Amino acid sequence: MKKLLTVAILAFLTVTLLVAGGTKESKGDQSLEKVVSKGVFVMGLDDSFPPMGYRDENNEIVGFDIDLAKEVTRRMGVTLKVQPIDWNAKEQELNTGNIDCIWNGFTITAERRKVINFSDPYVDNAQVAVVRNKTSYKTLADLAGKSIGLQAGSSAADAVANNTAFASSVKEVIEVKDNLTALMDLEIGGVEAVVLDLFVAIDNITRSGKDFRILDEHLAPEEYGVGFRKGDQALRDEVQKQLNAMAQDGTLAKISTIWFGEDITVVGK
Repeated sequence: MKKLLTVAILAFLTVTLLVAGGTKESKGDQSLEKVVSKGVFVMGLDDSFPPMGYRDENNEIVGFDIDLAKEVTRRMGVTLKVQPIDWNAKEQELNTGNIDCIWNGFTITAERRKVINFSDPYVDNAQVAVVRNKTSYKTLADLAGKSIGLQAGSSAADAVANNTAFASSVKEVIEVKDNLTALMDLEIGGVEAVVLDLFVAIDNITRSGKDFRILDEHLAPEEYGVGFRKGDQALRDEVQKQLNAMAQDGTLAKISTIWFGEDITVVGK
């Protein structure tokens, strides 16, 4: 009798543990719950990527994407923490849990979609070549046999690699840590052109007053999105929900106009 009772108790405990385990697993994606619970949303970015995210004269991190993220997190009821990262290791920073998202002029590509859960695009952009104004370069073909610079791990690197005709025509591609370093190399003649995001190029030329110009011919069109871990669908959807609401009530247009003088956003359009 005791033996049967023991077996029955063990069977009950086994079933209880299985049910408990199943209940825990059935909770599924807790990405939003975790952020709301800790009250902090960690945004990973390259802090030298104006006007999307960069350090101002007071060493404060500011930018268009910063203002968007501040408004999204305010509406979510959590605090925004801006976390500078090595852009070349951005996916690793995300997957190890050091950040909750990558949000800083993050270009959506087919390759990145394999490992990143992107929001809908919120801005259209393009990859362009910047040259010194005094040079005679007019087209991408004019850069044949020349050295070009770009940021390592950036969508500029992808754009060059994917444009096989252009990539094979240039003398060399010099990869550096960030766009500002690449543009400094351009200024001193270390490279003949720098490939980077159109908005970044416009902002740098406008604010620095350097004698640069942008070639009319673009390497590739692109779209910016917010990147999340593959399994973090709930968090991704909540951020998208807030961006959609901001588009509907005019907040996105207002923030965009502050930074660009017009509404460049594409959410809901």
